Amino acid sequence: MKVLEIGTGSGFQTAVLCELGAKVYSIERQKLLHDNSKKLLEKMRYKAHLTYGDGYKGLPAFAPFDRIIITCAIPKVPEALLMQLKPGGIIVMPYGEGEIQQMMVIQETEDGAFNSEFHGSFSFVPMLENRTSAH
Repeated sequence: MKVLEIGTGSGFQTAVLCELGAKVYSIERQKLLHDNSKKLLEKMRYKAHLTYGDGYKGLPAFAPFDRIIITCAIPKVPEALLMQLKPGGIIVMPYGEGEIQQMMVIQETEDGAFNSEFHGSFSFVPMLENRTSAH
């Protein structure tokens, strides 16, 4: 499967996805995290496409994706990410603002509609729009 991961972080989930056989495209907004995880994943010989940038925009040049995984709390579903999902594809994300979010799963049907379900309460750091960090 072709997977877009929003929030590379340390690269742990990226490595797990690679081990599962996924073709991984991952975006990180914090430059230091991006640089460190890129070096580590290369050293460990994982072949993932890592990008420093804004997760809200996704990676339209590499779309469509079978799966999109967002690893930070998101207050709204970005239209750009919905447009990058393959028909039948799935997005998983912690949805909501504040300290507690609901795990949301969105699936695009073959006719282009989107169905969503919620799966419990969680707490994640927030996703920040139009912001990248050099630190």
